[in-house]
Amino acid sequence: MEYMLRAIELAKKGIGHVNPNPLVGAVIVKNGVIIGEGYHEYYGGLHAERNAIANCKNKDDLKGATIYVTLEPCCHYGKTPPCTEAIIQSGIKKVIIGSKDPNPIVAGKGISILKQNGIAIVEDFLKQKCDTINDIFFHYITTKTPYVISKYAMTLDGKIATVTGKSQWITNEKSRNNVHKLRNRAMAILVGIGTVLADDPMLNCRIEGGRNPIRIICDSSLKISLDSKIVNTAKDIKTIIAYCNSNTQKEEKLIDKGCVLIKTENKHEHVNLAELLKKIGAMGIDSILIEGGGEINFSALEENIVNELQVYIAPVIFGGKAKSPVGGQGVTDVKYGFNFKLLKTEIFDGDILATYKKEV
Repeated sequence: MEYMLRAIELAKKGIGHVNPNPLVGAVIVKNGVIIGEGYHEYYGGLHAERNAIANCKNKDDLKGATIYVTLEPCCHYGKTPPCTEAIIQSGIKKVIIGSKDPNPIVAGKGISILKQNGIAIVEDFLKQKCDTINDIFFHYITTKTPYVISKYAMTLDGKIATVTGKSQWITNEKSRNNVHKLRNRAMAILVGIGTVLADDPMLNCRIEGGRNPIRIICDSSLKISLDSKIVNTAKDIKTIIAYCNSNTQKEEKLIDKGCVLIKTENKHEHVNLAELLKKIGAMGIDSILIEGGGEINFSALEENIVNELQVYIAPVIFGGKAKSPVGGQGVTDVKYGFNFKLLKTEIFDGDILATYKKEV
């Protein structure tokens, strides 16, 4: 068990660097001693198994060794050669696998090839733990649409701002730092135009070694200012403006500034989020973090695109008729509510983070 747990920890080092590929870690063991380990470090780079083999100082030690790998080894030529080939050539005689790869070009074929070459296989070892680290990849590879995480912060009485609209800061610094880790994990961040007009945010990632997410702004009528921070940094940080009402002159100016424009059908004077997700997925974007206001949060729930919900609850009460995290028209009956299953809770210096998954 300890070797697979080590492989999982190694896999997590690839967070923010391998999208839209999976997180994978590998540990090679012989006579109860780790002789090589590695992980998928960056998109286009060597996979975990090849890095682990390369990490082994004495290649003769690989003969008869066991490799623990969090995901079924690939068996196809992509940006790198197949890992099954490297395992077979190395002399490794046993492969212990955590998750099967749902990618149709792998999906059991890697296991089959290894078996055909006389290599012993153990499947589904710590499967649940291995599956959990690749919820984004599994969703994207099977649906071709991004995995969507909706995140918001609120007070104990469910407010996201005071009655005067002030919201900085509801949560503490430790919570906010954790949000930046989430921005690093997701490939893109999505907000509505209301958030941009109110706050003029950068929507970047501010942790050491972090990666700025692709910024997606839902702006149905292209109201975004050409002087906004987002538009003026679009050539440095990839920025997508999703809209549904044409404005040729504004479109041209935004493109000149470096923005990528995506037009969708007009759905009640809003961007069609379901259509947007399909177009975003086709661009190779595997995950989206929604950090919008109440309107876009409700639209995302209504269109059934939210896979995961992260709610930060601060130990403070605002009262009054201040904004709540989910607006929109709301549901008309309890039975129409959007149901989620609680996965875990964490505490950050008094703030509570509750993480939920969509009920299937």
